[in-house]
Amino acid sequence: MDYPIRTLQQLRPLLVGLRKHAGLSQAEVGALLGMTQQSYAKIEANPAATNVERLFTILRLLGGEIVVAQNGESDEAAILDAMPDRAPAGREPVPATKSKKVSVAAPSKVVPPTKKMEPW
Repeated sequence: MDYPIRTLQQLRPLLVGLRKHAGLSQAEVGALLGMTQQSYAKIEANPAATNVERLFTILRLLGGEIVVAQNGESDEAAILDAMPDRAPAGREPVPATKSKKVSVAAPSKVVPPTKKMEPW
């Protein structure tokens, strides 16, 4: 079964579920990784704080994997609009827009700072 992850907060229940599905305790997973139960518990409590290599190792150990998928045409259009010089076959590239010059008027009167303290 696939479990899409869209936020880092979704990693924790996923790791707990995979570990329990594999029938392993935190101590057993920690031992397989060469660390204590407490160290693995910290990773499981906040998997976003661990490095990607360790996360991949844990997922591989628990029988999980990371799959990257692109969601629909609207995401592709947004990416292509951000990159106007690239477009897939059959789609015209979006022309780059020219920036307009904006003139800023000089202030009409410059007031020198005073030593008076203003209450906030």
